[in-house]
Amino acid sequence: MAAAVVVVFDFDKTIIDCDSDNWVIDELGGTQRFDQLLETLPWNTAMDTIMREFHAQGRTIEEIAETLKNAPLPAETVAAIKSAYSFGCDLRIVSDANRFFIETILKHHGLTGYFSEINTNPGYVDEEGRLRIFPYHDFSSSSHGCSLCPPNMCKSKIVERIQASTALAEGKKRIVYLGDGKGDYCPSLRLGAQDFVMPRKNFPLWELVAENPHALRAEIHEWNDAEEQERVLLRIVDGLVSAERRNAGHLVSEDCKLQSLPPLASPVLRVPN
Repeated sequence: MAAAVVVVFDFDKTIIDCDSDNWVIDELGGTQRFDQLLETLPWNTAMDTIMREFHAQGRTIEEIAETLKNAPLPAETVAAIKSAYSFGCDLRIVSDANRFFIETILKHHGLTGYFSEINTNPGYVDEEGRLRIFPYHDFSSSSHGCSLCPPNMCKSKIVERIQASTALAEGKKRIVYLGDGKGDYCPSLRLGAQDFVMPRKNFPLWELVAENPHALRAEIHEWNDAEEQERVLLRIVDGLVSAERRNAGHLVSEDCKLQSLPPLASPVLRVPN
């Protein structure tokens, strides 16, 4: 029986332990030029422009892919993804990175098949072998209407669609949302009391939540690194799946691999002084 749980991951600094855009640019020696582009261009346009310049310099897609394969992806995060999937969770990505970067990294680590959906900025290789990157939402033609989010992507719009599409006859699936950035705050506000949000400690999402934790209805469980991310996520998932099985009249196996984990504490967010 599939669990009625959807786990939504941000990508940069949540699945991988870096920003994929900055990682590639730094590795290919384009940091100073990219900073110059950002003085006059939106982020996605600057990314598309610097990829054009890399292509003109003779940089290949293979070189870009190799830099992505070296991006740090902790073993604990890989284990968390595989374990959550094994419990029947529906895993999705909602990210302000781009599809080429995300798919290249997931494929390298053998994780592509674990995710049912990737929502991100379009990124593809054109007929000239150049990587093209575009905004998820074409803000040049219209606004997505959210003042909290960057013009190219409102993650709430995506999460609300996920909520609507995963509704069950007996109620909506429960969502566990993991993120770190400012763009993850808006969707966190859309989660219900039955949901969970996992902000990365001392990152922008955590700071915004800490300013007014009562603005969120979802339970808040912070995490600091990949080891803690795995422990907290799997304890939440284990609790939800165990409760679902009990409600369905099924016994939870006593040799469950998660029984050795310490109990999950009450919802915690240590607000800075």
